[in-house]
Amino acid sequence: MTTLLIVDGANVVGSVPDGWWRDRRGAAERLRDRLADFAERGLPGHPGRLEIVLVVEGAARGVASVPGVRVDEAPGSGDDRMVELVAEAGGRARLVVTADRELRRRVGELGAEVTGPRTVRPHP
Repeated sequence: MTTLLIVDGANVVGSVPDGWWRDRRGAAERLRDRLADFAERGLPGHPGRLEIVLVVEGAARGVASVPGVRVDEAPGSGDDRMVELVAEAGGRARLVVTADRELRRRVGELGAEVTGPRTVRPHP
């Protein structure tokens, strides 16, 4: 079974001060496209195919899914939606990408692994 990779779009985009605040949707689209590269080859510690879900909220809504990356628009809190996704995927490997301490705690309590934004978005 493939690992479910859940990406905190707002947190990962905000981890690099590259002007993302001027175009949040465009920044989320660039992240989505970068994530698609990992769908088949995996990440360090998680080789092979990944099922990738990019969670977006607020001004980043409206980003379309692409092959390899499903975009999930949080109806409210992105953090709450990620916790729901982790809970729904109970019996499988789940990896959440975020630097948010509270979110890390919440998904960790549900058995998910957590890694930081640099895993998918290295700093320049």
